[in-house]
Amino acid sequence: MLAQLTEFIGNHWILFLALAIISALLIYNLIQGDKGSTDPLGATDLINRRDATVIDVRPSADFDKGHIIHAINIPMNGFRNQLGTLGKYRDKPLVVSCRSGSQSQMACGILRKQGFAEVYNLRGGVMAWQNANLPLTRKKNT
Repeated sequence: MLAQLTEFIGNHWILFLALAIISALLIYNLIQGDKGSTDPLGATDLINRRDATVIDVRPSADFDKGHIIHAINIPMNGFRNQLGTLGKYRDKPLVVSCRSGSQSQMACGILRKQGFAEVYNLRGGVMAWQNANLPLTRKKNT
């Protein structure tokens, strides 16, 4: 049995190497998990108990159709250029949202690299927020 496995690996070493790399990446992903992210209920806890600020990185048109109450809209297409406006939130918890959670994850990475202490991606984005029956507003922040 061991001899057959060794022969198989020797004959198909490229496939075996690919399997090893994919397995390592999957294990890494499982270990990393959702560190630095939160679900909608966790986000409400951060907002209500820790005064977290919500940053919405969707385009302005989508933001205007409905967003988390008191969210700040900084669209992803100009996100890096507007980091200066977030300086006062550097030491406060931030919850970053988008439509589904993927663009906000990129924004979280940018914020962490810029030294923001506590940044959370809203897992599932505004879609997950709505699915949890949590409220959205169309009111602009003043």
